[in-house]
Amino acid sequence: MALMRERARTGGPAPAAGARAFATLDDLLRLKHRALGFSFLPRQPVHSLLAGRHASHLRGRGLNFEELRHYFEGDDTRTIDWLATARLGSPHVRVYSEERDRPVILLVDQRSTMFFGSRGAMKSVAAAEAAALAAWRVTSLGDRVGAVVFGDDDVVAVQPRARDLGAVRVLSEVARQNAALEHASPSDRSPGRLNEALSATARMVKHDGLICVISDLAGEDEETRRLVTRLCAHNDVLAVFVQDPLEQDLPDIGRATFSSGQAQIEVDASGASLRRRFFDERVEWRARMAGLSRSRAIPVLPIAPDRDVAEQMRELIGRRQAQRLASASGRSP
Repeated sequence: MALMRERARTGGPAPAAGARAFATLDDLLRLKHRALGFSFLPRQPVHSLLAGRHASHLRGRGLNFEELRHYFEGDDTRTIDWLATARLGSPHVRVYSEERDRPVILLVDQRSTMFFGSRGAMKSVAAAEAAALAAWRVTSLGDRVGAVVFGDDDVVAVQPRARDLGAVRVLSEVARQNAALEHASPSDRSPGRLNEALSATARMVKHDGLICVISDLAGEDEETRRLVTRLCAHNDVLAVFVQDPLEQDLPDIGRATFSSGQAQIEVDASGASLRRRFFDERVEWRARMAGLSRSRAIPVLPIAPDRDVAEQMRELIGRRQAQRLASASGRSP
């Protein structure tokens, strides 16, 4: 599909007063208190998109080998290392300790393809908020969070850190690149940035991490699928797919001018054949993404920028109890 950072110059209504074009660092920091009611841990409620056939086998925290020592009465016989026992001539056991945390890497898309929104907020804002909610939730559970934040001209890696420091470092970079969209113009390098970000992530986390891709996946190609396959081999991969309602079905808005920032085209969106071709392309693209999700066991969480992102996260991977508590408190869930 053609690049969609469009501004349709039509006689339609003006954007809603509450529409959000940018996400500031203060906005993202305030989301700390809304990062409740969902988890990226392996055990999920039955209605979660991370449960059942939709989910990868989320590894959670693993085990680290600590030492090989003599067997003592009362030790679990299942921990006996029979090869070491035969070699050393006396019973030996392998001792493991549970990992205290695991790295969670957020791939946050802030390219110009994300700087679009028909109502509610820009996709870039929804992606930034999803990243903030994930970062705060991850650090609250004791895991480390890092990020690869990428725009049209920049791919920045933020190394995983624990506690609030880790979340703030990630969100500072997200806010910086989000603000840069005000002056961004699409370039030929933009589609390839997705693959660069995936490559940077593969260098950051070798195994047993959780990789959360937050993007509209514009520019996806065969190399993207190869990189995702590589990441899935030793890590869990989760996709937060950000899509504006206007990208799913082209509305009948008559003659309109669409601009990518570098070029523009005038089309008659009332034409049934044009809207049918647009719809068919999107159906084909979604089917390709669904095939990749199924073949790699990647859960896909669809996020729409015209709805509250925290509410959507709780609906998709959260617990209904948290929603009821939020409603009971009188706050927006």
